[in-house]
Amino acid sequence: MARTWSTPALAVLCTAGVVLLGGTAIFLASLFLEVAPTNALSQRYRSELDQVVYPEFEQNWKLFAPNPLQQNLAVDARVQTISATDQVHTRDWIGLTAQDIAAIRGNPAPSHVDQNMLRRAWDFYDSTHTAQDGTVAVTVDAERAQLAEEYLKRIGLQRLGRTQGGERVLQIQFRQRTVDIAPPSWSAEQTPGAVADRVLPWWPVDDSDYQGLG
Repeated sequence: MARTWSTPALAVLCTAGVVLLGGTAIFLASLFLEVAPTNALSQRYRSELDQVVYPEFEQNWKLFAPNPLQQNLAVDARVQTISATDQVHTRDWIGLTAQDIAAIRGNPAPSHVDQNMLRRAWDFYDSTHTAQDGTVAVTVDAERAQLAEEYLKRIGLQRLGRTQGGERVLQIQFRQRTVDIAPPSWSAEQTPGAVADRVLPWWPVDDSDYQGLG
């Protein structure tokens, strides 16, 4: 015997269905406008789109991108330490990106932290600094540029700790290594294939830089 729904129940089900379908349509439309080329709608409703998309559904690609990323980018860090006799030692570079890749590889549910924290921190820093030595900020918002430096520094210190080789960390330095991705065998495109390094200046470290770090 077929189940008969009462009129109020049908009204509730239909209303719920319309709300779910409408919400899904709005969400998908928001994502589409976020990744689509800039247009009148995305400009007019930029604030509303950002409220829907960020931060959980942020997109780092665009529709009809003319030139996808063709390089592997890696961030390394090293520290200078000071001994009990005031001797300063420069430690070897440590691959922070390599640590993230090792944590992700083979993991069916990799952490969002391993996938994105370091990468986005470097993107944030890079967007506020242009000079190859990292000393020139391109933004008129000096506080934003300083925040980018502090954020990157604290990520590095959280990874490397307060000491290296039993000696206190005195300074930290970062570099970005860029390696061109070789084109497929059927492509006539040529790439230099060389490794390019962008080395930032040394940043001093004190106890305040470790506040709140686990």
